[in-house]
Amino acid sequence: MTIPNLITILRFLLVPAVVLAMLQARWDWAFAGFAIAGISDGVDGFIARHFNQHSRLGAYMDPMADKLLLVSVFVVLGIAGELPLWLVVLAVSRDALIVFAVLLSSVMGQPIEMKPLVVSKLNTAVQLVLAALVLAELAFGTGMGMVRPALIILSGLLTVASAAAYLVAWLRHMSGYGEGGTSST
Repeated sequence: MTIPNLITILRFLLVPAVVLAMLQARWDWAFAGFAIAGISDGVDGFIARHFNQHSRLGAYMDPMADKLLLVSVFVVLGIAGELPLWLVVLAVSRDALIVFAVLLSSVMGQPIEMKPLVVSKLNTAVQLVLAALVLAELAFGTGMGMVRPALIILSGLLTVASAAAYLVAWLRHMSGYGEGGTSST
């Protein structure tokens, strides 16, 4: 077990703590847990890269820990009325569809290697900034004016764009036109 993997496990353990703090309206604790998770994500990546501690397990666990935290925070913020439900449903549905597509590809004997697309990385970054901003506003009583609504719209647009890009890539893969594939039709 590498040090980055242990740090990633810590991030998994932070998820229920952050969610519980949010459900109890302890926004300061929720923000702190979210911030610690973000910092630890950077630390484990740094250690993995600079001290050659990459692992196959870490390659799977790291994005799962990030996604579990982000989805959990989005869902609770939606339930609390701090994020519009349409955005929460859109974000969760996109992630569920990606997981479903990967599983279906494997079941059909055409496993697909999911590589993050640029639009997907941008989408995740905007969602993380939005979640952090909302938690900070709730924790510290600050208002950011039009920043939150702008981030909500941008997040919605990027979520749709990311879902569409993954759908196109998946359809190409499944039809034989994906990377390195050819089609006889």
